[in-house]
Amino acid sequence: MMHDDLRTISMLDWLENDLLLTVTHCEPASSDASFRRYFRITTSNKQFIVMDAPPSKENTEPFIRIAKLLTQSQVNVPSIFQQNLIDGFLLLEDFGNQCFLDQLNTATADDLYQSAFDSLFKLQTQTPIQNSGLPGYDEPLLHRELAIFDEWFLGQLLDIQIPAAIWDTVRTLLTASALEQPVTCVHRDYHSRNLMVLDNDSPGVIDFQDAVIGPITYDLVSLLRDCYIAWPEQQVEQWRSNYFERLRQAALINCDPAQFKRWFDLMGLQRHLKAIGIFSRLHLRDGKSNYLGDIPRTLNYVITVCATYPELAEFNNFLHDHVLPALSSAEAPVLIPVLSKAEA
Repeated sequence: MMHDDLRTISMLDWLENDLLLTVTHCEPASSDASFRRYFRITTSNKQFIVMDAPPSKENTEPFIRIAKLLTQSQVNVPSIFQQNLIDGFLLLEDFGNQCFLDQLNTATADDLYQSAFDSLFKLQTQTPIQNSGLPGYDEPLLHRELAIFDEWFLGQLLDIQIPAAIWDTVRTLLTASALEQPVTCVHRDYHSRNLMVLDNDSPGVIDFQDAVIGPITYDLVSLLRDCYIAWPEQQVEQWRSNYFERLRQAALINCDPAQFKRWFDLMGLQRHLKAIGIFSRLHLRDGKSNYLGDIPRTLNYVITVCATYPELAEFNNFLHDHVLPALSSAEAPVLIPVLSKAEA
């Protein structure tokens, strides 16, 4: 049993005295890149997950609202059994502790990803865009996300500055590509750590509270060019092509495969630049340095895409001439080696 801080004590008081649960065991289940924490509690006959979202730092309302929306779309998200909005606690269904990342290998990948594609297709085809209450993935949001890379990775972690002309070209290109795509419901963190392996109706989908209405390729590239696991590009192309055909047959897109690939690549570039900035911020501001180890893999995606598109040649040169040398000499040893042949 854990009684190591005031919020844990308050959580247990709510569970035992307000909900009248007999808690026999309580342990951390996970934490994420926000201020939320999750605990697994055991009662006499069942396990639950409790979300701890301090109201001064986190808002549980989007989680509750989007959980209802996705449930109506037949996406398997955790049931919410009880809510304590004043203190910031939610009692949730326990999806267990096996996420895709724990189970993925060459033997399991096709089946696991097929289930992920099926779930994503439900999210994209059965979640209403109109009157959903979801915000739009608009130009200001895209620019704010890209600014995280500039501020926290380049400026704070590496102490280098990108020429304004190069950065303006990147921002303009990525924003235009994102905004010209067909829009759908976007989970916004649809990757191997947020998809849970279940015996029935797998995957269980978590961490959806930041969902928006946005570009149709966003969740697909989050899944296939995952910051936490990399696959051979030929395999990624096959999965992407198959899903493209599924979207085309459902009349969600009206473009050729080359256009879809460009959208996919540039959407991934935007997401990966943001992720690198977030990993840097988690290390520098929040003391969560374990995310630093994911920067090399994520930067590999960035470099590969930049080498593919002539419009990004100057940015690609900047990465090779300034970013990679600065990253190789960074004090954090987890960042070295920057690029491995296996992931390049």
